[in-house]
Amino acid sequence: MAGPIPMGPFAMPMYREWVPKAIRPWIYVLMALMFQLSGCIYLGAASQITGTTGLMHDDVMFIGLCNVVGVNMPFPFLFRYKFRFTNKNLLLTSALVIATCNLLALYTTFLPLLCVLAFLAGYFKLCGTFECISNVQLWMAPGRDFKIFFPLLYIIVIGDIFLQSWVAGVVTYYFSWQMMNWLVIGLMLLIMLIVFTLTKPFRFMKPMPLISIDWLGCILWSCCILELVWLFNYGEYYNWTDGLQWRIGVVLFFITLFITIGRARHIRHPYIEMAAFRYKNLLPLLVLFVITEWLDSTPKVLQNTLTSGVLHWGWMTTNILQLVGWIGNAIGCLFTLFWMKQLKQKYTSLLTIGGLCMVAYQVMMYFYVSPTLNLERLYLPTLLRAIGFAIYFTSLTIYLEELMPFQHFFMGLTICGIIRNGPVGSLMGGVYGYSMRHHVAENLSRGIGLDPTQALLVSIKQLYGITCLIGVAFVLILLLWHVQPVRSTMKRMKSFHKLAKQTILQIR
Repeated sequence: MAGPIPMGPFAMPMYREWVPKAIRPWIYVLMALMFQLSGCIYLGAASQITGTTGLMHDDVMFIGLCNVVGVNMPFPFLFRYKFRFTNKNLLLTSALVIATCNLLALYTTFLPLLCVLAFLAGYFKLCGTFECISNVQLWMAPGRDFKIFFPLLYIIVIGDIFLQSWVAGVVTYYFSWQMMNWLVIGLMLLIMLIVFTLTKPFRFMKPMPLISIDWLGCILWSCCILELVWLFNYGEYYNWTDGLQWRIGVVLFFITLFITIGRARHIRHPYIEMAAFRYKNLLPLLVLFVITEWLDSTPKVLQNTLTSGVLHWGWMTTNILQLVGWIGNAIGCLFTLFWMKQLKQKYTSLLTIGGLCMVAYQVMMYFYVSPTLNLERLYLPTLLRAIGFAIYFTSLTIYLEELMPFQHFFMGLTICGIIRNGPVGSLMGGVYGYSMRHHVAENLSRGIGLDPTQALLVSIKQLYGITCLIGVAFVLILLLWHVQPVRSTMKRMKSFHKLAKQTILQIR
């Protein structure tokens, strides 16, 4: 049924009249939390999945990354869906697709099919989350103030990354990895029950037809990202450039990228317009996202290698760190909200604080690497890393919204997602994996009497040390940016091309 565009106070006209107004927005927040807990193959149970399905660890990681990439791709289409379908249809469809993907994933070990299921589950995970959150945005942030909205949103979105891993670990430990899929299926059925009983079809405008949507562009960009993720996820397995499959993958990636960009430049309504790449400060923003993902990748490689390969801790022992990370994320998001709305300070100062938190994790872990490390000593560095990551993720998204107009903002989210959702994490995982193998071999060949475990321990410490040096250099650059003479000099510095012309004229 159609209705007028809601004006004035916050209202949720899609509810049935008998639902109390006080709990209406909270129900949608609860459904958003349930959507964010969903997936297809859950990395928190990766070791159990590899043991029962015959899939390699790299296969399970790639399936998980397909889900992450799928989450990134619907951004340019979200409002088109919202203007075409009712809230009820969108929520029911998203929940049904996610439940179906989780069910099918239980009964197949065919890798390509699992990758497609994971991608679809991620795609509709974002569709469902967006539909829930977009209806309570004015309740969360009156006046659509994004400096309030994004910190509150990322308490849910980033927080559920930690929460999903913790829930998957607990469910797998006490039951099996399949039970996590059944749990998500149950949550999706609960969402469908809520939507069926509490809401009604409602439109605030006439449905807009799904025309001028670049479906092929979405597929091509998805293939580009997945091919890049595949290269770095399987690089160590295929021995990088020594493997024929890896070299073929490189060629396919560049061919797909060439076709994708060429097509986007010559059609009327591309999935991502080329104009979206031309904003002045977009490149520095992407560089900051790369640094954030790089600093956040060390726990997934170095810390996990330390706790499992050297200390031999079980998954349930380290699973408590996911809850610590969840607390740190909430603190970081609320601190960003306080910094921007109450203190009204600069972005660079906030990014410096976030960088200090993330580098503090690297420095503390460098000194903590030892065979006598206990779990409690990891609480503080994990908390600081989560705080820093939340500060960067939230503040950079707010800055992106200020940088781009609405026409390109959701395309900008996808562009940033191309950097942060999968490729950089898999890249750094591959780099650290290769570096670990190189350092272990080098330490064993030095003839100083190290056994394999000791060589692994020394290699972890060496890689943490290298990360510390680069991270400290990055923070020093941010700190120097606050020094007025340095900042003014840097802003007035001429290009090398102009300096060369002036030098030639002086010589003449």
